[in-house]
Amino acid sequence: MKQTELIHRLNHPGRKVRIVIDSDTYNEVDDQFALAYALKSPSAISVEAIYAAPFYNDRVSGPEEGMEKSYEEILKILSLMNVSLEDRVFKGSRSCLPDRRSPVESDAASDLAARAIAMEDEPLYVVAIGAPTNIASAILMKPEIINKIVIIWLGGQAHHFSYNDEFNLRQDVSSVRVLFDSGVPLVQIPCKGVASHLITTVPELEYYLSGKSAIGDYLADIVRNYAENAFGWSKVIWDISAVAWLINPGWFSSSLVHSPVISDELRWSFDRRRHFIRYVDFLDRDSIYADLFRSLAD
Repeated sequence: MKQTELIHRLNHPGRKVRIVIDSDTYNEVDDQFALAYALKSPSAISVEAIYAAPFYNDRVSGPEEGMEKSYEEILKILSLMNVSLEDRVFKGSRSCLPDRRSPVESDAASDLAARAIAMEDEPLYVVAIGAPTNIASAILMKPEIINKIVIIWLGGQAHHFSYNDEFNLRQDVSSVRVLFDSGVPLVQIPCKGVASHLITTVPELEYYLSGKSAIGDYLADIVRNYAENAFGWSKVIWDISAVAWLINPGWFSSSLVHSPVISDELRWSFDRRRHFIRYVDFLDRDSIYADLFRSLAD
């Protein structure tokens, strides 16, 4: 892709966009908010498909179970919202990439590749809110899709952080390297230092969501039950940031930077000869939550 076209793709299109969501939905509680937010924002977003991403933490026995549990959680969210998209929910990778050249085949990766290739006059926007194994696999399977997609990835820490030990990145470093090295149009929203501003509390969620809808009750409940001791506690709902950028980029401060390199020690390294990505360095927490609460209570 030529640099002028790349830079054009890295600007928000200023119109409604078609998206797919790649989510490790059972990982904790924030993916559920992001999925519901996207589905409740039809004036800005058309959700074309949803992919279950692998993950591994103390809630599952390994990446495959993480993906399966995420798939089930996606279906649960759709049921609570009475949204009929079950035929466009796809299971993703059962493991992480073994290296930067070998895709992990899955229904999700195949659907993304086919859906992107079918796009004609506009790109397909990929909301990536987990380890990007499915997305990297699709790129490795069909490299030509880098001309057909724009990725908004929540992951890594802010570029000024000395160490990059972040969940979505460290789960599958090879996949993240594919994203940053391939030249695909990429909007990065870092976790600590940027998305970490998206803090809420149980009393706030109870006030704005509880009793408003089935999905509102569920979202408030899963946050309430997430902490062993919620006294004086707050929770970052990280993943709504990637959806919010597509709804209103005016809530964000961002710039074009050269795509960083991830060292073996998980540190950022920079080379001005590399292609550009869009890097988000600040977000308006209050405007995002106000829109989220209005959308989910509607």
